[in-house]
Amino acid sequence: MSFNGLFPDSDTLIPRFREAGDVTLDLFHRDGRVEDRWLGLHPREFELLWRLAEQPGERLTRRQLLADVWRITFEPETNSLAVHVARVRAKLEPFGLARMLATHPDGGYFLDTPPGPGHFRLVRPVGV
Repeated sequence: MSFNGLFPDSDTLIPRFREAGDVTLDLFHRDGRVEDRWLGLHPREFELLWRLAEQPGERLTRRQLLADVWRITFEPETNSLAVHVARVRAKLEPFGLARMLATHPDGGYFLDTPPGPGHFRLVRPVGV
């Protein structure tokens, strides 16, 4: 069964899955998994990783991420973004993937992942 949704007031489909290297993000479950193990992402952690996976390799500034994930247009006096990045990295660490959520030298963050599925991806026979 496939789940694809529409953006409100739009004909644009939202994909159910988004690949981020060895992580498969699942919009229906609002979590990510590596092979068959769920990461246990909290809502903002999932949204942060989903947003970064939308444009892997591209730098997103703190301001862009706060606007897109937190829906705020001002710079708050908080380190919430850095805390969420650290939490996502901690959940990726057991798989050796913490470095995929990279800090950009000019500020902001990006996903340092190769295009397409990662090398840990399980290959299942057709029909299974």
